[in-house]
Amino acid sequence: MSAPRHKKETIWTTLAWVLNIAGLGGIAIVAVAYLALQPVSAASQPISTAALPATYTPDPNSLLDLPTVTPNPRSTLIVVQTPTPFVLAGGTRPLVIGYSVSGRPIEVYTFGNGEKQRMIVAGIHGGYEWNTIALADELIIHIYENPNIIPSDVTLYILRNLNPDGDARDHGYDGRVNDHGVDLNRNFPTNWSAEWDRDGCWDYGPTTGGTGPGSEPETRTLMGFLQTHKIEALISYHSAALGVFPGGEPWEKSSIQFAKELADATDYSFPPLDTGCTFTGTLADYAVELGATSVDMELSTHTNTDFKKNLKALDVLLNWKK
Repeated sequence: MSAPRHKKETIWTTLAWVLNIAGLGGIAIVAVAYLALQPVSAASQPISTAALPATYTPDPNSLLDLPTVTPNPRSTLIVVQTPTPFVLAGGTRPLVIGYSVSGRPIEVYTFGNGEKQRMIVAGIHGGYEWNTIALADELIIHIYENPNIIPSDVTLYILRNLNPDGDARDHGYDGRVNDHGVDLNRNFPTNWSAEWDRDGCWDYGPTTGGTGPGSEPETRTLMGFLQTHKIEALISYHSAALGVFPGGEPWEKSSIQFAKELADATDYSFPPLDTGCTFTGTLADYAVELGATSVDMELSTHTNTDFKKNLKALDVLLNWKK
């Protein structure tokens, strides 16, 4: 329950006096006091050590043990380690494999323990393609409730949101880039370029490929994961409506066949719609370079998850053979 209005006004009068004499240092006091006055929802409560991912080890010398956050012009707020998007029964927790520019965790859910490794990556374009994150969450819940769909010889990794800062900032055009203004699907080392001809490409706001190949913490986090795992097949989810794009430049043979099978299962377009855009620094191309069969696959709109279609895509991914 929040404090009565007259009590808040009294407190704010006192805080204004503190700020006046403390200068900028008073800002921190005001922020802390303001947060203390707000109603606390389950999603915003600090999580206990028991609720943190299994790989997380608190620093006994630090009260909060937070990731270092560098202020930047695009950041909307600074956050600490957040709870998982939902609580799975039985204590299933994601693995935190890294952090975004503004300190948000990048999480991977793991299902199965077979030698054949498959991966789904969503949210690379943050809030602009928020429905890919929603789809990943639906798939995570579905697989948890139906674990037998994972073949005994397969391990599936789902990275639900590679760009949590963009997702937090805006579910529109400005949510596409990370907090450095970088399009993460232009930041991978393969065929990297800082700038590109925008003719036929997404051009609704300022973007860049970064200051160099793999310049962004989100990109490096996923690169590190891929380099330390033998991913045989990967789907990078996007929206909307262009179809299924095989990885490789030119398209790699196995990835073309994978794209065809996914298109047959989902009714997404293959060949994909050619807008004349030249794609540089993409995850799918980078994954192919590491030996994976890989595609970029676009949902039909920016609002639907196409869940039933993508259950069929999941089956193709889990049973894929080169």
